[in-house]
Amino acid sequence: MNQHSKAQPMASPTKIVSGKHGPLVGAIDQGTSSTRFLTFASKTSELIAYHQVEIEHILPKDGWVEEDPMEILNSVYECIENTVEKLKDLEIDPRDIKAIGVSNQRETTIVWDKVTGKPLHNAIVWLDNRTTDTVEHLLDKIPGHDKEYLKKKCGLPLSTYFSAVKLVWLLENIPEVKQAVDDGRCMFGTVDTWILYNLTGGTKGGVHITDVTNASRTMLMDIETLMWDEYLCNFFAVPMSVLPSIRSSSEIYGMLCDGPLAGVPISGCLGDQSAALVGQLCFNIGQAKCTYGTGCFLLYNTGLEIVQSNHGLLTTVAYKLGPNRPVQYALEGSVAIAGAAVRWLRDNLSIINSSSEVEKLALTVNSSHGVCFVPAFAGLYAPYWQPDARGIICGLTQFTTKAHIARATLEAVCFQVREILDAMDSDTGVALKQLLVDGGMAVNELLMRLQADLLGICVVRPQMSETTALGAAIAAGAAEGIDVWSLDSNKFPSVTTDVFEPSILPTERESRYAKWKDAVRRSMHWQDTPDDANRKRQGTEPSF
Repeated sequence: MNQHSKAQPMASPTKIVSGKHGPLVGAIDQGTSSTRFLTFASKTSELIAYHQVEIEHILPKDGWVEEDPMEILNSVYECIENTVEKLKDLEIDPRDIKAIGVSNQRETTIVWDKVTGKPLHNAIVWLDNRTTDTVEHLLDKIPGHDKEYLKKKCGLPLSTYFSAVKLVWLLENIPEVKQAVDDGRCMFGTVDTWILYNLTGGTKGGVHITDVTNASRTMLMDIETLMWDEYLCNFFAVPMSVLPSIRSSSEIYGMLCDGPLAGVPISGCLGDQSAALVGQLCFNIGQAKCTYGTGCFLLYNTGLEIVQSNHGLLTTVAYKLGPNRPVQYALEGSVAIAGAAVRWLRDNLSIINSSSEVEKLALTVNSSHGVCFVPAFAGLYAPYWQPDARGIICGLTQFTTKAHIARATLEAVCFQVREILDAMDSDTGVALKQLLVDGGMAVNELLMRLQADLLGICVVRPQMSETTALGAAIAAGAAEGIDVWSLDSNKFPSVTTDVFEPSILPTERESRYAKWKDAVRRSMHWQDTPDDANRKRQGTEPSF
């Protein structure tokens, strides 16, 4: 559907029953690889219908990852339109949808023209690492090149990962962006902002907003005041005039202005990992979840307390479910490459024809037989924050087959989660007894069994796997003025889960983990940065 199509009244054929499932809430789940629109019954949390559209990655140069903002936007419209048709096929009245929430890939950066509403550049995706030199130049402004210099204020280390650095690159390298800023025409936002702006009218009165969870991933928001910070903006030379307003994660932002759901309030907005935390009902201090998607993200609810990590984790906003509700914080460990490694096996090595085949292939061998794969395609995120690391496969012999590499790929995901969990245990002083999991990769039974084995704790997976979208729906349905979804955990329906228990001895677990740590060390300092070049000239290159 074209984004400018006129709103059409929703006809209700006689066979369509209103209220069949009670009030429904829609969720736009815009991820790195695809966009989906899902509808949930607010009384039971049951998924009623959904539609999904894949998003193309644009790879102009090595390490660069872009997406077309217009493709993202049109995929949202397409998913809404097709889900509405599926509801009608189920004899469900789309007018039962009382609100819509948004969850989105975080950090991905979009700039557009306020006058035309058109993007000024492709979206720079969160795992893009073109800004390695930008980070090095920014570090030159910091005493001792301390990557954590800004962390106390924004919760984040200086990294290619976060939006501010991407925006700096755009301002310095794309003349159209700089000109638009000078002319007062430039608007900046993460994916949630771009979607909300367009769905609520675009150049004809669309809201320019973001929520606290997405704002907390830019490096521009003070995580204590929840406001854009003048010092941070000055550090990055980002004009505050381009920034959206910061709102809570659950309130009415505006109405959908076009399409079959025109007039429905948009009342929830969460970055995807915060949405998954809400969808897993992790409302209590000490609860944690791990989402397995393109990357892998483990969030630990720290409640009202801002906990600063000493072990490479991020301090972030978990959620703020209403303007007058308290903000909740979290510790987060981020892994850049998880499902993306499986996609690499498919698209680059042609080891598999589809991502779902990786489990079947890996099951044809009983171990990786000493093969270790460190998928540091974009450097290493938590707990190392090493942008100069690169992917390696080691331990190869003449006996090695593609099945061993497939199994090593799944183990790589699990080992990276183990590293984050170890850091989290050290920061909180409390070892997790179990790990709640979700995301597209979590349907992989072998991956979940390997994860339990390599963590040494139970892995718990809800059978309803759409927890990210569910979190956005909960935020939207619970918003003041919507009130079709209760936040009282006692009123939530019981969740059916699959539990995976460890099945290997601790000695084997630790031996395999030690081998992984050795492989990680070998992957570091592979890609030269300006700092590396200086070290080499001075004869101070590190050795291992």
